[in-house]
Amino acid sequence: MLKLTTAGESHGKCLLTVVEGLPAGIPIDEEEINKELRRRQGGVGRGPRMAIEKDEAEVLSGTRKGITIGSPVCLKIKNYDYSIDRLPELTRPRPGHADLAGAMKYGQGDMRNVLERASARETAARVAAGALAKILLRTFGVEVLGYVKAVGGIVAETPVKEPGEVKRLRDSSSLYCLDKRAEEKMIKRIVEAEKSGDSVGGIIEIMAHGVPPGLGSYTQWDLRLDGRLARAAMAVPAIKGVEIGLGFKAAEMSGSEVHDEIYYGKSYRGNLTGGFYRKTNNAGGLEGGITNGEPIVLRAVMKPIPTLRKPLKSVELTTKEAVKAAAERSDVCAVPAASVVLEAVVTFEIAQAFMEKFGGDSIQETKRNLEGYLAQVKAL
Repeated sequence: MLKLTTAGESHGKCLLTVVEGLPAGIPIDEEEINKELRRRQGGVGRGPRMAIEKDEAEVLSGTRKGITIGSPVCLKIKNYDYSIDRLPELTRPRPGHADLAGAMKYGQGDMRNVLERASARETAARVAAGALAKILLRTFGVEVLGYVKAVGGIVAETPVKEPGEVKRLRDSSSLYCLDKRAEEKMIKRIVEAEKSGDSVGGIIEIMAHGVPPGLGSYTQWDLRLDGRLARAAMAVPAIKGVEIGLGFKAAEMSGSEVHDEIYYGKSYRGNLTGGFYRKTNNAGGLEGGITNGEPIVLRAVMKPIPTLRKPLKSVELTTKEAVKAAAERSDVCAVPAASVVLEAVVTFEIAQAFMEKFGGDSIQETKRNLEGYLAQVKAL
């Protein structure tokens, strides 16, 4: 079973990622991890911190000659803006942040102690873990792609579904969006928000291709993969809503319109589903908490960043007087960055379910287990 632990503060010495459970025999290229970290730093609307940091992961353990050996993999991401002990106290909580809630929970008069760990800077560590999971899943033909679906109320058209084309369009966009026309309008919306000292949120869509049926389980509530994916997505800072497949639209439709009819053809994706397939994917690849062989489709809503250059009303923690909230260095729009983070956490959750299903201390053992299982599916 894969297990992820992160450590580090926003302006501390570094961030650490520890991933346990990766099978032995996986080649790990640090540049692949660093590419994902650079994507997280990109996108229109990012703040000045991204000009300071140069996120790069250093593999500290768990590999030999660039190949996993079965022990925990530890990654280090250096913080160039290491200033935690010099930063001023924070006593004016920002609405929408963990500041006040964290101060009450941990008894902190200086909310800098809350901010430093609650900061979205921690997601760099999760992106690094997601990159490891991506390397693992690629071995088995699974690819997870995230992109921007909407920003500030402007919704992109995303008719392209083929993974290679999705990746090409996304990587050629400054907003990680598949629709050039919508992208231009989104950028204008971000610029307007920046000029007014405000911020904007949006919607991110994640698609996972090549996922075999049978990941997750209905036998216990906490084993249902749709629930686990929703939890992973909601645990990303500023994410306030998650849907899978049709999601909330299903509430407006009848059952005959919603559910994906089942067909059979020996030549259709026989290596994954034994020939069973759907012409629609309203379920988003999950039924009963289990993958059904169709692509997993997940969307998440990101609220506007709550740190504003025109601060909202707040209360001074020490005097209890009415004040304006603190204004920290921040983004205007972090939706593109969030798409990279969500892609990472979804990838890791799928990889975790994959290893729970197929196990294996070495990559060769995992491959044998998968091949045996797919033969069983084909024999149905």
